[in-house]
Amino acid sequence: MIEVKNIKALIAEMTVEEKASLCSGLNFWHLKEIERLGIPSIMVTDGPHGLRKQVGEGDQLGQSIPATCFPTASALAATWNRELVAQVGIALGEECRQEKVGVILGPGANIKRSPLCGRNFEYFSEDPYLTGEIAKSHISGVQSQGVGASLKHYAVNNQEYRRMTIDAVVDERALREIYLAGFEIAVKEAQPWTVMGAYNKLNGTYCCEHPALLREILKEEWGYEGVAVTDWGAMNERVDALVAGLDLEMPGSNNGNDAKIVVAIRDGTLDEVILDRAVERVLMLIFKAQEILSEDFTYDPMAHHVLARRVAGEGAVLLKNEANLLPFAKNVKVAVLGEFAKIPRYQGAGSSLIHPSYLDNLYDEMVKIAGEANLTFAPGYTRKGGQVGDDLIREAVVTAKGADVVVIMAGLPEPFEVEGLDRKHINLPESHNSLIEAVASVHDKVVVVLSNGAPVAMPWVSQVPVVLEGYLGGQAGAGAIADILYGVVNPSGKLAETFPLKLGDMPTCAYYPGGPKRVAYRESVYVGYRFFDTVGKDVLFPFGHGLSFTTFEYSDLHLSRKKITDQESLTVRFKVKNTGLVAGQEIVQLYVGQVEPTVFRPKAELKGFEKVSLLPGEEQEVVIILGYRAFAYFNTGIKDWHVVSGNYQILVGASSRDIRLRGEVEVESSRPDVDISARDQHPTYIHFPEDARISRQDFEALLGRTVPANEYVKGELYTINTPINDMQDSFVARLLHSFMQKQGRELIKDDPNGPNAQVMLAAIEEAPLRLLTMTGDIFNRGMVDSLLLMINKKFIRGLVGLLRAIMFKRQLKAAQDVS
Repeated sequence: MIEVKNIKALIAEMTVEEKASLCSGLNFWHLKEIERLGIPSIMVTDGPHGLRKQVGEGDQLGQSIPATCFPTASALAATWNRELVAQVGIALGEECRQEKVGVILGPGANIKRSPLCGRNFEYFSEDPYLTGEIAKSHISGVQSQGVGASLKHYAVNNQEYRRMTIDAVVDERALREIYLAGFEIAVKEAQPWTVMGAYNKLNGTYCCEHPALLREILKEEWGYEGVAVTDWGAMNERVDALVAGLDLEMPGSNNGNDAKIVVAIRDGTLDEVILDRAVERVLMLIFKAQEILSEDFTYDPMAHHVLARRVAGEGAVLLKNEANLLPFAKNVKVAVLGEFAKIPRYQGAGSSLIHPSYLDNLYDEMVKIAGEANLTFAPGYTRKGGQVGDDLIREAVVTAKGADVVVIMAGLPEPFEVEGLDRKHINLPESHNSLIEAVASVHDKVVVVLSNGAPVAMPWVSQVPVVLEGYLGGQAGAGAIADILYGVVNPSGKLAETFPLKLGDMPTCAYYPGGPKRVAYRESVYVGYRFFDTVGKDVLFPFGHGLSFTTFEYSDLHLSRKKITDQESLTVRFKVKNTGLVAGQEIVQLYVGQVEPTVFRPKAELKGFEKVSLLPGEEQEVVIILGYRAFAYFNTGIKDWHVVSGNYQILVGASSRDIRLRGEVEVESSRPDVDISARDQHPTYIHFPEDARISRQDFEALLGRTVPANEYVKGELYTINTPINDMQDSFVARLLHSFMQKQGRELIKDDPNGPNAQVMLAAIEEAPLRLLTMTGDIFNRGMVDSLLLMINKKFIRGLVGLLRAIMFKRQLKAAQDVS
């Protein structure tokens, strides 16, 4: 690889125009080359659970080359297996090498604030420590192959509703302890080649031009060495973003942003040193990728399919198994019900949609194990969920009555979980619920297997003895479920998120998704189990829960010291024994909570975990070391992590609510004289209410500032960041909206009702005016600025500007054609 000193020499040979050109892409998937200097172009492409390499230069969802579709992030996190996730990363890196892809866009490390987020299937957990550990493993695996990962979406991108424009209003404690902590672990310990900035604003500033996020925290505090890149179309003001620490704009387009950088250098408003730093990072990325991409490589698709099956098996979570109904003997008569058993739901929709190299279905995989003579099938519902089909249910009930046991494959159809759209509820389709209830009323041995990317309500849970959460298990997920049903695989997954009894129990329920301008994170640090366990609220299934076909006994907790300073580590030792009859894996979890906190804190927080494999009767000692951050909170007064002196509980268990061992350590602060901010001691947050209802006044006291108005004020001027659909009082805006709708319908004409069509139409409805410049094919920034003047009733001035911008665009195109 080219040395840094040589890169600096290369930069010295460049013109300002060449430097600026490297700060944006060539097209949708490639970075620019500079042939005269020997700088090559490299390709980046979507992930995160498979390689979505497009056939052409644009972005046509669903039209990518075959690749392994691994289980989505929600299933990967449920494995709690760092080494296995790293193997997935290695496999993804191998597929990138074969296809000459320099960077795969993933993993996603956003926190699951609400189960309604339409993209939750792409994210790991509601817990930042688990998120960071799994993301770190994923990145390390990918990059071990000489291919880059892209950690996304930085930061606080926790909803799809108005994701291009929404302003996430978050207090500093929640930001640092919940929403940035996972990114911090992954950046510090894995150094992803790129970090992707999110679409949304954070506390009033777009993430892709946020100096605190990009320069101060990411690069200076965490020591990030790679490239900060926009999400596709997330750029707002290019020069501001460059100054803030945003290096690369994607996709490439003729939107005029490169020229803005040149103008800013020439008029002295931008220091060329800042540009040189960005170019240096981009060149390091290009040459690192080119080093491995220059070599040919071929991966084994079947070996990756086998790995995908193993991962799906470890990511499936056995939620309930009364009377040990599972596993089945091979000779039992099984009624397999549900259309998903033959047409699997195995991945989400949107930019992560993979064209699988193989695709298993549950019925066929069960046939391979038990033989077709022992199976019967009835669809029970239509593929899209839809209305209850009485005839289909009657057929399913008859089929069930003739079997020893029943397996019902249920879940969320594709349109329920889509990038760009949030869910409105957490219910299964009524046709699925009705099927389960009807069959459970006539049969007492019913196994419900779920295919979904996020928590769902289960009104029938007390009527069935077995529930197996399969998540979106990827192309081999069905085979993994068959393995578990027949005991070929002992389930070992555990939930990386809380399953509430109902949506109204969530602490975010009253505030999600907010809008039209802002969303207030009033619950602060009380996200997921941190809320439910602190207030003692019942849940359907707790964080960390998951059963096995064997049993485990915990014993002999030993702490290395009874008292430590916060500069010392604490070694926690305990034993785990397999007390059952079959081999299994147990995920042991360690939580820490202050006994009498003087600042508001959750009851306990995950600070360590290990996955232990044990033969029947085997016992192992587990060792977990806790450092400073295991006991610290983010002190908003000193803007730093701080440990308060006091006693801390050490809780070891099988879930956040199944604690098997308890210990206590006294921790002495090395900074006992540090003042504690009044905001960190706000009484409403110290005694957090069970209904999670926080007044605006209390939230603003926590923030230390007022929250701006959330509604549009009559007569206020529109901006380039106003969604076009919000400008409907303007004739020009209505024309633009109609134009975009027409363009969108043309793009989805082959599948107008499919999930990818939903992605496209949702984007059009919520797109800000500036998004018209994303490709630069039709509109550049000058044209958009002129249209904005016309929308804001400055018609003549805007029209003149529009004509000038059109002429400039034509002249630029002619010059490019000549060159």
